[in-house]
Amino acid sequence: MSGDRYGRSYRTGFTLIELMIVVAIIGILAAIAIPKFADLVRKSQEGQAKGNLGSLRSALSIYYADMEGNYPGDFNSLTINGKYLSAIPKSKTPNFHPDSAVIRHNQYTNPFGCGSGYSLDTGDWIYWSDGGELCAVVAPPAGQNRHNQGDFWIACNHTDTKGSAWSSY
Repeated sequence: MSGDRYGRSYRTGFTLIELMIVVAIIGILAAIAIPKFADLVRKSQEGQAKGNLGSLRSALSIYYADMEGNYPGDFNSLTINGKYLSAIPKSKTPNFHPDSAVIRHNQYTNPFGCGSGYSLDTGDWIYWSDGGELCAVVAPPAGQNRHNQGDFWIACNHTDTKGSAWSSY
């Protein structure tokens, strides 16, 4: 307790009303900030997926140039000795599929057949390794372009925060 020059005593500190107002303000700010933060986390994961896709496509382009116009039959050959990639990065489709470093090839290792590369919704990577001979008869679904040898994309039919399908990247 302390007093003033007139002999009145008073306590120092905050009143209950002041504390309740501060807690209410903090609650309002948290209610605004937390959804924005969650959205930013998702956007950063989407950016990471696009960056990983870009690095995989770049490695594929460099391999294609080094091999004088031939694509690899197996995408994992790009990681041998770390010349093109040290490891296959994970595809990230936040809120839809778990992170995956699986690469599905439409030609040799795809147990679902040639046309499945168009419609898979697994969140995995898809590598179109066929030069057109094996899968030439498979027509893509409406709204999708026919894929060519060397195409690489994410097998996810969901949309990102901007409304674009993951498989359209």
